[in-house]
Amino acid sequence: MKNFCVFGNPIEHSISPKLHNSAFKAFRIEANYTKVLLENADELKKTFLKLNLSGANITVPHKEAAFEICDEIFDIAGKIEAVNTIVQKNGKLFGFNTDAPGFLKAIKEFGKIKSALILGAGGTAKAIAFILHENNINTEILNRSKERIEFFKKKGIAAFSWNDYEPKQYDLIVNTTSAGLKDESLPAPKELLDRLLKTAKFGFDVIYTKETPFLQLCKENLLTCKDGADMLLYQAVLAFNLFFDNKYDEEKIAEAMKKSLLN
Repeated sequence: MKNFCVFGNPIEHSISPKLHNSAFKAFRIEANYTKVLLENADELKKTFLKLNLSGANITVPHKEAAFEICDEIFDIAGKIEAVNTIVQKNGKLFGFNTDAPGFLKAIKEFGKIKSALILGAGGTAKAIAFILHENNINTEILNRSKERIEFFKKKGIAAFSWNDYEPKQYDLIVNTTSAGLKDESLPAPKELLDRLLKTAKFGFDVIYTKETPFLQLCKENLLTCKDGADMLLYQAVLAFNLFFDNKYDEEKIAEAMKKSLLN
């Protein structure tokens, strides 16, 4: 029996166990996937090893800590220094990031996007910013403080704090913060969001358990918008395949996971 989990804080809202366990059942794999509340990022590796995990997913706010504990890093995870999927093989931890391609698949239905503003500067923001940047979409970061934005500037992505930002027009505005997950807060001052959303076309919130105040504001401004459910699904499909050496068909994995959402 192989063991897997998702680490995060908060974590009670996560439906990742439901997705992965349904895929294990569909492919008749002897494995179990649970969720683990991890309050201290310094305990990530110790907890991973103690639970004897074959792999894990990492959610807010531990994706950058996950990058630090891996023995080897692959693909975009190395560029953004954030890991959301860890695979254990022969005592080594291998780090990947499936958020980036998962997000790109999730916004495909929006059509042509030329510019985007990302709210927040954590691990998820890094993944989304880099995948958009690599696809020639003019991307900027807006974060509450200056503390994390230097990373983006060093990578050639414009980044601002609330205090040094002048509103512009963007096609897409993405909330990557946890604002609205457990409360009714917004990811930026309402006056600022109102100005930004008036001229935007699309809104996206990585939160998927509820219609957040941010998404409500997007709808009030008549934006085409969606929550993070599809991003979660697509990144989970890719993560699942990484757990098993990419030997399963992605469409069949997605089909099994989608069925779990109907129950």
